[in-house]
Amino acid sequence: MTLGYMFGGGVGSEPRGVELHQTNAGVQHLYRQVAEWTELTVGQILEEDLPEAPETRQSIGTIRESAHAIAVHDVLAEHGLRPSALGGLSLGGMSAACLAGAISRRALFEMLAHARNTPDQPHGTPEQGLALAFEPVGDNSGRYRGAGRPGVYLAGQFGPTADGQTRILMLSGERAALDDLGTELPADTVVQLPGRAMAIHSPLRSHFRAFMAPYIDAMPFTDPGPPLLSCLDNKVLTTAADVRDTFHRNPTDPINLMYIYEAMKDEGVRLGLVVGGSIPDGVLRFPFSVLHVDRPEHIEQVLTMVFELGIEVFPTRAMR
Repeated sequence: MTLGYMFGGGVGSEPRGVELHQTNAGVQHLYRQVAEWTELTVGQILEEDLPEAPETRQSIGTIRESAHAIAVHDVLAEHGLRPSALGGLSLGGMSAACLAGAISRRALFEMLAHARNTPDQPHGTPEQGLALAFEPVGDNSGRYRGAGRPGVYLAGQFGPTADGQTRILMLSGERAALDDLGTELPADTVVQLPGRAMAIHSPLRSHFRAFMAPYIDAMPFTDPGPPLLSCLDNKVLTTAADVRDTFHRNPTDPINLMYIYEAMKDEGVRLGLVVGGSIPDGVLRFPFSVLHVDRPEHIEQVLTMVFELGIEVFPTRAMR
């Protein structure tokens, strides 16, 4: 019986991983390393308010989320837990690639720090945003996806809810176009996400993709070790070139959580551990048992479930 790790994407404004940092010396060491690599302070990474400048805010937010994901992995590794398969959404996919050995930790965090140098959009660019759409299962009209509507893009699919009645989608695009779509559909079926001013996973992030391309081309990727599952394609990433391609495409291509959990099912995963707020707790339907891991008290829950399912543990420390 095997264990899978799923890492959420997205960049929230709330502190992440404070409790783990307070209670674990290994996590404290990790954050000191990340601070050195990114020229930030531990406080900036862990819990201070994010800056207002959009690209700087996004950069530091991604560093915060990825540091937390790797910290959770390391604490689990201290207890002998090792994933048999890894995957993640967007930024989470990059964290998963790092933990699968396809890129070093230093290279990952230096890349995330470099992103803060992205030029701002030209003055007068329409405001951008993100929204969740709740599409009734069986409605294949595309209207909840903004199909054919200028300024609206299907940026992500999370799959069916636990009751099987609704599919959760992520829409990206111009804020006014998202507003218009929401007014034309039943109430509360398109909900804009507050504080999200970037149309991620859409062509509107092409300037960011172009800015990052030379940097990613120069990064030292290697073939991943354990199965690394893509959120951009329905495939297992097996080569360094595969992983580099996902780093290039991530800003503009739509993501799909179903690609990850269906591939994990095929890999024999019986328990999925979820890190990151963009994969909501208790809302979605998964083909195996799932536990969310964020705080120290969650570690004991994981260990209990691992024992009950008979999943093998390995008494080794996390890769540093």
